[in-house]
Amino acid sequence: MLVSTVFLFPFRRVATATALLLSGVLAVSCADDDDQGSTPAVPELVTFTQAGLFPEGVQYDAKNKCFLVSSLSTGNIGRVTDAGAYTVLANSTTASGTRIITSAVGINLDESRNRVLVASSNAMAGNVARLVSYNRDNGQLNFNVDLTPGTNTPRHFANDIAVDNAGNAYVTDSFAPYIYKVDPQGNASVFLTDQQFAAPAGAFGLNGIVFHPDGYLLVARGDNGSLFKVPVAAPATFTRVNTTGINFTGADGLLLQNNNTLQAVVSGNRVIRIGTTNNWAGATLSGTFAATQSVSPTTLARRVGADSYVLYARLSQMTATPPPAEFVIGRVRF
Repeated sequence: MLVSTVFLFPFRRVATATALLLSGVLAVSCADDDDQGSTPAVPELVTFTQAGLFPEGVQYDAKNKCFLVSSLSTGNIGRVTDAGAYTVLANSTTASGTRIITSAVGINLDESRNRVLVASSNAMAGNVARLVSYNRDNGQLNFNVDLTPGTNTPRHFANDIAVDNAGNAYVTDSFAPYIYKVDPQGNASVFLTDQQFAAPAGAFGLNGIVFHPDGYLLVARGDNGSLFKVPVAAPATFTRVNTTGINFTGADGLLLQNNNTLQAVVSGNRVIRIGTTNNWAGATLSGTFAATQSVSPTTLARRVGADSYVLYARLSQMTATPPPAEFVIGRVRF
């Protein structure tokens, strides 16, 4: 769910903040912020402070009453309460000092299997595509698998994740024309490759991905604004969704609002809502939200009581000195 601007910026200036984040932070449940049984109003904005974090992916964990956010700079997976308290759920560095994740990009909360899946990349080198699975309650590592065996390209960037009903995860690669499949045990394979997914060097190709209950994936290619429908039982029969009249360029994170409605973060700091009447053979625009609270919106999270929330990652400010410390998760209203 990352757009190409991030590769213009080195990470040296956030090194100090990164070191602090990686040093002995324990996973803490967010449920303690509950106000003893009452149901608070859904907030319009959640603002949290963590210098140089540059969160990229977001999900809402209703069980633990917090948002989950990844970090492009630290590789950590964090929790954010409605009050804006940030804690680390899963540290990118083990107790022995081994770095598991350099850049944590898209995340997927697999509720039924009680795990958080993380697209693991290296934002500076652009040569890593892995899928990491953590326990959603305590951050314990389930598996960490390399997705690239069987590919023939040197550049890789694991970006976003969808999970089907059987627990298979599908991961997009923005630098190579691949969608990967990882079974619930952590066994990886190439699910689909096609030149229609290949983006020019330096551009982000495949990006956001969601699983539709009818048994197919909807996959965005950001550089040319295309949307694909990929049947999981017959991926080679994929088709391009007709989005004539919709500016889908820069498509990043996707959220399936219901079977016939899709939300997408697109170029111009916008979230758009599109709908279908023909099972995603085609789509039409049904709403636009100007994401103006901050900069660099990346992706969306579903939450009961709101259609969605968008994460403002501030990626365009990665060269700022000092790096930004305040980040925002905001409610989307069409």
